[in-house]
Amino acid sequence: MLQIVQHQKTGEIEIVELPAPLCLENGILVKTHHSLISAGTEKSSVEKAKASLLERARKQPDDLKLVIDTLKKEGIASTFKRVKNKLNSYKTLGYSLSGEVIETKCDEFQVGDLVACGGANLALHSEIITVPKNLAVKIPQSVSLEDAAYTTLGSIAMQGVRQADIRLGENVAVIGLGLLGQITVQLLAASGVNLAAVDINSELLEKAKEFGSSRVFFSNKESIAGLMNFTNNIGFDAVIITAGTSSNQPMELAIKIARKKGKVVVVGAVGMNIARSPFYEKELNLTISCSYGPGRYDPLYEEKGIDYPIAYARWTENRNMQSFLTLIEKGKIFPSKLTSHRFEFQNAAEAYKLITSKEKPFFLGILLDYPQKETTVKRTYQLQSAHKLSQINIAFIGAGNFAQSHLLPHLKIKGVSLSAVSNANPSNSLAVAKNFGFQSYSSDGIELINRNDLNCVFVATRHDTHYQFVIESIKARKPVFVEKPLAIDSEQLDDIRNHLEKQGGKVMVGFNRRFSKPFQEMKKFFSQRTQPLSIIYRVNAGFIPNTSWVCQPEHGGRIIGEVCHFIDCMVFLTNAMPVQIFAQAISSSNSAALNQDTVSIQIKFSDGSIGTINYFANGDSSFPKEYCECFSEQSIAIMNNFSSLELYKGGRAKKMKFDGKKGHKEEIEATIKAIKQGGDMPISFKEIYAVTKTTFLAVQSIEKGSVIPYN
Repeated sequence: MLQIVQHQKTGEIEIVELPAPLCLENGILVKTHHSLISAGTEKSSVEKAKASLLERARKQPDDLKLVIDTLKKEGIASTFKRVKNKLNSYKTLGYSLSGEVIETKCDEFQVGDLVACGGANLALHSEIITVPKNLAVKIPQSVSLEDAAYTTLGSIAMQGVRQADIRLGENVAVIGLGLLGQITVQLLAASGVNLAAVDINSELLEKAKEFGSSRVFFSNKESIAGLMNFTNNIGFDAVIITAGTSSNQPMELAIKIARKKGKVVVVGAVGMNIARSPFYEKELNLTISCSYGPGRYDPLYEEKGIDYPIAYARWTENRNMQSFLTLIEKGKIFPSKLTSHRFEFQNAAEAYKLITSKEKPFFLGILLDYPQKETTVKRTYQLQSAHKLSQINIAFIGAGNFAQSHLLPHLKIKGVSLSAVSNANPSNSLAVAKNFGFQSYSSDGIELINRNDLNCVFVATRHDTHYQFVIESIKARKPVFVEKPLAIDSEQLDDIRNHLEKQGGKVMVGFNRRFSKPFQEMKKFFSQRTQPLSIIYRVNAGFIPNTSWVCQPEHGGRIIGEVCHFIDCMVFLTNAMPVQIFAQAISSSNSAALNQDTVSIQIKFSDGSIGTINYFANGDSSFPKEYCECFSEQSIAIMNNFSSLELYKGGRAKKMKFDGKKGHKEEIEATIKAIKQGGDMPISFKEIYAVTKTTFLAVQSIEKGSVIPYN
C-alpha cells in the first residue's frame, strides 16, 4: 500500500510503499476513499519538521528536556543513537477519513460497511488503515464519502460547541474562521443562536456569512464596539476560539466581548499569556475543549473499545462523530461547501506545498482522493533484491526505541544477516529497515517467523505479545531471543515449557544485567565462597503514570515486566533457585500511581542465600537508578549503577570503574555464539522459568499478604 509520510530529518513529504497494518483487536481494517488534510494542524506539523534542529529545540522544549534527561541517564553515545534514529524515521500525517471496511474484528462492523474514521496515528493519509471500533462510525446511506471525510474535524467543532453549553437565543461569537471555525459556524447557525463571526481574512468572513453567521467582524480593536452593539452591549454569552496562533490577541478579544460570568471556550491552539484581572472582574468561565470529546486519550475507551454509559456521558467522541453525520444527513451541515481544493492521492505533495506556501494562498478544506483499484493487502516488502543467505538470518519483530538503541547495533556480527524486520507501525518498519540494512520490512511478525529463509527470531514487542511469538517460534523450530518478560502469567509460562519439552527448541530471554562487566566481576569475587550470600538490590525505577501501557493488566505490570531483571541477577550470583518469596507494596491513596510499582521483595534461595529487592517508583529521576550490595564471608561487593564496583575483603578496599553499560552487547554476542555452535542458550531455561515464576509469586504474595513457597 502507499502512505504519505514526512521524513523527520529533512522535512520532505514522501509517498512510500508500506506493508498494510494488521487489523486491530476490537477494530477494523479500512480501504480509504477520501482523507481530509487538516490544514492548520498539519501545516504546523510539517513546518516544525522542516525547521533547523536549533529552531526545533527552541520551539519544542519538552523534546529538548527529554534529550537532556536521556543524556544524563545513558550518556552521549546512547543519546546520539536515539536522536539519530528519531531523525531518520518517518512522521505519519492525517486523522480524518472515509472508506470501506475490508476486515473486521468486532461485532459492530461488517466487511463492506462504509465508515468515517478518526484518530492521530490511526486515520492516516494511507490507502489502508486500521482503527479501533470507537474511532469509527457508519456513514448514513444519503451522506457522500467526500462529506464523511470531515467527520473528525466535525466532532472536534461539535465538542467545542457542547463545552459552551449554549441555550436557544443566546449570543455567541466564533473567533478564527479556518476549517474548524467554519464548521463551528455551521453548527451554531443550525442551533438557533445569535451568531457573530470574527477573523482577519475577508474571504473567510464571506464564507462565514454564507454558512449562516448573522454578522461578521474583522479581528481588531475597532470591531469591539460593533460586536458589543450586536449584543445590545450585554456581551456574548459564549465566545468560542477556533483560531490557531501563538498570539494572545484572540483570547484578549474574547475577554473584552464576553459578558460578565460568560463562557470562553478554547478549541484552537492560541496564546494564553493573559492578565488575571480581566477574568477576575468578569468572573468568566474558561474551558479548553478536549479534541473529539469524552473518551479521547483514554486507552480503555479508544484502544479497548470500552464505551462510557450513555446516562453518564451522553456525548462521547464516537457519539459526536455519529451526531455530525446525522446533521449532514438532515441537510443542516454542508462539508462539500468547505472543500476549496482536491488532489489525487499521488499528487499529495502539491497539497502540502499549497498549505506551507509563503505566498499564503486561500485554502480551506483539502481533500485527497484515492484511486479505487482492487485491494491487495500485502504485509511484507523487499527493500533490497534477493540476498545471500548467512549462517543466521534474523527475523526481528518489534524494533522500537529500545531495540534500535540496545539490540540491533550489536547484531552486526559476521555470519549474521538482518534479514527482515516487523513493526506494528508500518512506517517504522521501513525506517528501521533502511537504517539498519534489513532486506525486507513487514507489519506481520507471524509471517516472518514462518518464512523458510529465516532461521532465527528476535522479539522486542510489547509484553502482551511475547508469549505468542515465542510459541510460534518454537513450533517453527527456530531459536528465539525475547525481551523480558517471557510470559505474563503462569498459564503462558507453563505452555511455553510444555512446547519446549515436546518439540525441543531454544529460548533466550533478555536478562542482560548478568552479562554486564560489574556483575561478572562480582560473581568472580565470590567464586570461592562456601557460605550463602546476602544481597540487597535497590532500584530507583521512576514514576510511570498508571495510564501507561506498561502498567496495564494485559502487560503484567512492572514487577513481571522489570523486577525479573533483578531476580535474575540474584539467581546468577547465588547459582541457586528461589524457594520462598514474600513481598509488600506501599499503601498509598495516590490515584495516579500503582501501589505495586513501589515494592519490597524478600527471596530465600535454595543454598541458604537471601535477597531483598527494593523497587521504588517514588524517587527522584536525578538519582542513579540501580545499586546492589552483596555480603558473604566477611567480604562485600557494591555495584553502583554499572559505573563502579567496590570490593572489600581482608581489611582492604578495591574500586573498579566501568562505562555504565548493562551487558546488552555481551548478552547478544553470547546468544549468537550459542546459536551458531548449536549449544545451550547462555541462560538455561530452568533459570529463566524460575525467575519468571518468581515474579508471579511476588505479585501473589502482595495480594495474599503472606509468604509464598516456590513449588
